[in-house]
Amino acid sequence: MKNVTAAILIIGNEILSGRTQDANLAYISQQLLKINIRVMEARIVPDIETEIVGAVNYLRKKYDYLFTTGGIGTTHDDITAASVAKAFGRNVIRDPRAVAILNKHYDGQPGEIRLRMADMPEKADLIINPVSGAPGFQIENVFVLAGVPSIARAMIDGVLDRLQGGDEIYTETISAYVTENSIADEMAKIATFYSQIDIGSYPYFRQGKFGTALVLKGTDKSALDKAAQELRTLIRSQGVDVLVEDESIIC
Repeated sequence: MKNVTAAILIIGNEILSGRTQDANLAYISQQLLKINIRVMEARIVPDIETEIVGAVNYLRKKYDYLFTTGGIGTTHDDITAASVAKAFGRNVIRDPRAVAILNKHYDGQPGEIRLRMADMPEKADLIINPVSGAPGFQIENVFVLAGVPSIARAMIDGVLDRLQGGDEIYTETISAYVTENSIADEMAKIATFYSQIDIGSYPYFRQGKFGTALVLKGTDKSALDKAAQELRTLIRSQGVDVLVEDESIIC
């Protein structure tokens, strides 16, 4: 079975300071999962070249794909393009294709400041930006996206056809008003026996009661179904009913 993996690198001091909340991780992960690519790691790094270069080089080698968001604008702290170029040992050029896109988008008058968004590593493939014109770029298995959520979403949607997913990933959620502690030991045994299935446990508090949502993911449908059935049996052994799917909410 083929398992295709990805990482997401979120770049920006504003995320780490708490002034801006990331709105891209969940959407990118969901879109990738639709084509059977699993996000296995996400990192946030500041606008520091050494930090970006180190993270890019580590993550692009560890996973099949790496997606970065943020830091490709026009201000002094937008250093992602130069940092990714350094990670690959490439020069930064003013890409004539990107210049042409900006000229068209701004009716031939983008101005020098906007033209900085055409500066990117040499021999990069462009990622079209249908929202504001300025493109992102791809080098090998690294996709460099904007940080603005509407643009990042348009960019990731536009590159999905460049990606090769793995075997189909099946998922199932089992939810009940049962505490994690009451099922923890037996759930651990089930998770160990079905080691090819990821079983995540997510507690919640709703309608004045504690509950737990168990999320199963894996490429082996038969094993997932068996593990799910054993978890349902475990929950019912506590004298609790399993909630129907539309009542199952991870909080």
